[in-house]
Amino acid sequence: MSEKIAILDFGSQYTHLIARRIRELKTHALVFSPKTPAKDLANAKGIILSGSPWSVIEHNAPIPDKDIFELGIPILGICYGLQLIGNIFGGDVLCSPKREYGNADFHPVNDTLFKGVSKRTTVWMSHGDKLTKLPPGFEVIGKTPNSEFAAIKKENIYGIQFHPEVTHTTEGKKILSNFLYSVCKVKGDWTPTSLLEIAQNEIKNKYRDKGKAVLAYSGGVDSTVSAVLAKKILKSNFIPIFVDTGLMRKGEAQEIKETSKKLKLGVKIINSQERFLNALKGITDPEKKRTIIGGEFIRVFEKEAKEIGAEYLIQGTLYPDIIESISDVGPSHTIKKHHNVGGLPEKMELKLIEPLKEFFKDEVREIAKLLNIPKKVYQRHPFPGPGLAVRILGEVTEERINILKEADHIFTNTLKEFNLYDSIWQAFAIFIPIKTVGVMGDTRTYSNVIGLRAVISEDGMTADWFPFKSEDLAKIANRILNEVSGVNRVVYDVSSKPPATIEWE
Repeated sequence: MSEKIAILDFGSQYTHLIARRIRELKTHALVFSPKTPAKDLANAKGIILSGSPWSVIEHNAPIPDKDIFELGIPILGICYGLQLIGNIFGGDVLCSPKREYGNADFHPVNDTLFKGVSKRTTVWMSHGDKLTKLPPGFEVIGKTPNSEFAAIKKENIYGIQFHPEVTHTTEGKKILSNFLYSVCKVKGDWTPTSLLEIAQNEIKNKYRDKGKAVLAYSGGVDSTVSAVLAKKILKSNFIPIFVDTGLMRKGEAQEIKETSKKLKLGVKIINSQERFLNALKGITDPEKKRTIIGGEFIRVFEKEAKEIGAEYLIQGTLYPDIIESISDVGPSHTIKKHHNVGGLPEKMELKLIEPLKEFFKDEVREIAKLLNIPKKVYQRHPFPGPGLAVRILGEVTEERINILKEADHIFTNTLKEFNLYDSIWQAFAIFIPIKTVGVMGDTRTYSNVIGLRAVISEDGMTADWFPFKSEDLAKIANRILNEVSGVNRVVYDVSSKPPATIEWE
């Protein structure tokens, strides 16, 4: 079993980043509800208290089980976490007349937490309240011009007012590393091999050596890794199913067939293109489209599972899906409940197995490499469960699907030709249902608009638009305009997430 760091999520937008940074430092980090009883955290090597949109001086502000401070486990409070520690141990926290948002000069003192950190370093602040009176028994180990108590300590309990998990804190990763290796004394056993063992054990422990299992196969890295693992463990008792909705990218169904054959997965392919297209007729609302696609998928998939006599469903749920479902305070609860494979319901007769539920996308890619899955699979850009239906704004028609498939194919293939594909987290085309006037071959046209979206990201939870060279973007646009009938204008989306989302619908 790998060593674990427990993160109590008080609703911070940065909680997932804390987990990512710790895992990058080869230590297993798991996110817990702030209401988790102390006894359930007793086996952790360390506990981190996240930031929060709350103020500790609000009446209903979330607080942890105070018994965590009696466990003898090192604790690090970040931002709201520092203020919680100060408040719980008898200090004073007040709304500051001068708030701190953005970069600040931080001056640490000589302490284990700041070993090797510069005497003056840049940190990222995001707080309105601040600690104004040090709790009894604590000492100050760092200051900023606006925060006299920017870092505090009592034995193995630490509090820092800034966010070490964000890249704006220039030595944040070093500070987290000091907490892990010098304070918590971790070994750093979170490696690709340990990831593989955890995924395999999740299948073995849930399966119990009886009955058949099915997997909704999409051809992406998550479902492919899950399928390869399941095939190795369950042998002939496992059947992956690919439901061809007709909403995949150009040539993708054929690629899935070829990859399945190469990996000897024995994927069963169900052609349901006409069914999905008919169900989407006249539908323009994105949520209705998702609901319809999810419902149709369920009906097709459950019919096949019943005919096979399956008792288990294996799906490629990832850890960000779980994180978005775990917090019961702050903004996190409004994001979404985790779902997978096109909208399968949470309550099904099939028993659920999720071998990748503890991993981020980059960690799944590391497992894929160990399993010798082809690079074109594990480096493939993420693709939404509803497929092209949510990249066609408005009604989904066969004509619009064909136009979008061609434009998207040109976009992604040209990125590969320019050796840019692997530098981009996700890139795709969008069909925008407005027509504009153009001129082609001295003839007036009144045709469709295609939008292009390309973002850089670590996990898809935040993202920035990719800064193309103008000549590269021009070549992509010109190819689409010249080769795709029915398009006379191409636009590029330069929105970041947040405030925008990566997908348009």
